[in-house]
Amino acid sequence: MAEPAATAADTPDQPTEQPTAEGPRLDIPQEVIDHFAKLGVDPATFSGGDLGRRMGIRVVEASPERVVGTMPVDGNRQPYGLLHGGASAALAETLGSVGAMLHAGPGRYAVGVDLNATHHRSATSGMVTGVATAVHRGRTAATYEIAITDDQGRRITSCRLTCMLRDT
Repeated sequence: MAEPAATAADTPDQPTEQPTAEGPRLDIPQEVIDHFAKLGVDPATFSGGDLGRRMGIRVVEASPERVVGTMPVDGNRQPYGLLHGGASAALAETLGSVGAMLHAGPGRYAVGVDLNATHHRSATSGMVTGVATAVHRGRTAATYEIAITDDQGRRITSCRLTCMLRDT
């Protein structure tokens, strides 16, 4: 489990970072971390919710510009022993949604409205890593490109996610 994010002693408007080797590096406003902590959500998995927890998705770096996360292949395979394409899509949507939510800011939330995934090759073991990079960060929508790679750095899947940004 990741180290606790930040303490109440941190300034509410300042981003929280955890550059330790064990914990995630999260550039998340303390107000957002506090909101999810009240719901009992671990900051390392906060946007994956129940599905992300069951799939083993871990957010290891998060900011509005870039979100990085990992997911084990084990437990996320289809009947032929390959990483399930839906698992890759779930990883991509989780990471892009985290970035969009961070861009939206306090008092707003992000809802995925379009997800495109192209599967280039299979993975049968190890971990996959997704990197979501902001393409467009507007007032009402945010779009992220997500590259998912295997342990050898080979691209498994390319995705694009667009989220609508709404007021709470």
